[in-house]
Parts: sequence; structure tokens; C-alpha cells
Amino acid sequence: MAVGVDIEDISRFKDKSEAFIQRVFTSAEAEYCKKFLKPESHFAVRFCAKEAVIKALTALDITEVQLNDIEVFHNENQCPQIRILKKLDKTVNFQLSLSHDRSKAIAFVIAEEQ
Repeated sequence: MAVGVDIEDISRFKDKSEAFIQRVFTSAEAEYCKKFLKPESHFAVRFCAKEAVIKALTALDITEVQLNDIEVFHNENQCPQIRILKKLDKTVNFQLSLSHDRSKAIAFVIAEEQ
């Protein structure tokens, strides 16, 4: 088992270029975030999740995953989940918690190798 956490200033994600969004986020993530009045909050918290996942995976000696290989989505109960979009040599299950307020976004991830 490994953990990862990341915290970011939401202001860093205001008015990001489309090139940055396409480089870091999946099209489904971008579509989800852009439907909100303040999309920067949702981009920031997803970025935190991706960074936290990379930290947890690195602790499990999985180092080939990039930001755009990770997708944050909501399951049928509207709980945030992680999907790895590339084939890994190991099976990993994730638990994810996201939060944001007016100025900060944070994500906490637990990764368990199966």
C-alpha cells in the first residue's frame, strides 16, 4: 500500500491555455470542468489527484505513468475515482478523496497493489 497527497493554489489554474489543458487532462475531464462557473477549482483538484497518484505509484515502483495517463471520474454514486489509461505490469486499486475551497485544492490517494 502507498499514499500520495498534493495541494495546489486554485489561482494557478485560472485561464490556463488550451494546450496545457489538452496536455494534462483527458477530454472527459476537460468537458466536466468547463461546465462549472469556476472551472479552475475543478481543474486544480484533478491536477492534485493526478500528482497524488504519481506519488503513490512511485512508492510502488511504478514510474511510467504520466499526468495524461490518469483520469479522474465519478462513479454511479458520484464518488471520485481513478482510471489509469495505459497498461500497467501490476494491478493497482485506488481510493481517492478530493476537496477544494476558495483558494486551495487537495487530493489524497491510497494505492494498493493486487
